[in-house]
Amino acid sequence: QVQLVESGGGLVQPGGSLRLSCAASQTILSINVMGWYCQAPGKERELVATITSSSRTKYADSVKGRFTISRDNAKNTVYLQMNNLKPEDTAVYYCNAIRNFAGVEYYYWGQGTQVTVSS
Repeated sequence: QVQLVESGGGLVQPGGSLRLSCAASQTILSINVMGWYCQAPGKERELVATITSSSRTKYADSVKGRFTISRDNAKNTVYLQMNNLKPEDTAVYYCNAIRNFAGVEYYYWGQGTQVTVSS
């Protein structure tokens, strides 16, 4: 199984930047897709960005041009660079991994890291 640990969240003013990190317990080369989701109070968990093992990326419309997902295979870590943050970005951000084994998809989640954008 895969353990995921997020870090890098915190308080930031509108227009500021944060970089979230997701450290995996094993080589991310064995993980088909990794991504970031966010969940604001009273709302459903929503997709922010994903990156595949072939480095294809996908972003929610609301973060295109502001956020960048990347990975460092040597460090078993996926990052989310968050620029020009807005108050509506405030949420708990969760790292997600999907691993396909023997035709079955396994989903893994980190514990989440809080991002608060406020003046």
